[in-house]
Amino acid sequence: MDDSPAAVRIAVIGVGNDYRHDDGVGWEVVARLALRGEQRPLPRGTTLTCADGDPTRLIGAWEGVHLAVVVDAAHTHPARPGRVHRLRLEGDLPPTRPGGTSSHGFALGDTLQLARTLGRLPGELLVYAVEAADTSLGTGLSPQVAAAVGPLVQRIEEDLVRYVPAGR
Repeated sequence: MDDSPAAVRIAVIGVGNDYRHDDGVGWEVVARLALRGEQRPLPRGTTLTCADGDPTRLIGAWEGVHLAVVVDAAHTHPARPGRVHRLRLEGDLPPTRPGGTSSHGFALGDTLQLARTLGRLPGELLVYAVEAADTSLGTGLSPQVAAAVGPLVQRIEEDLVRYVPAGR
């Protein structure tokens, strides 16, 4: 990897569990980006990582990067499975609700607060939260969430290309 001052470092991190149906959406997005990257390379300095939601692994995956893109399943009520929320996080983070819903045991908001306390936030953070239909044990995404993956991969590719100026 190019560590020169001008080099842009980007991490795309799929958070989830491939054995909890829609909770595997982040991992599926990363897998599809990897496949597309073979045909049409992602911007130089981009790493693709899957994480299980453990705060230390997640913080380690984005440490020292200019841009981190996190993709995770979201629990909403009422749910609209497959709906994608794009959040650009900067400045003060909203407080995490006690008992917030996460299938990982440690909510992303809690991880962000911990990273801020430790001084280990990425330069910029984009979060894509995909509303889940089913996070019970088992493999495979629900039809609604599976249908959202292709357009989400395209949107993330566009974000990366916009972030990295031509010629870098």
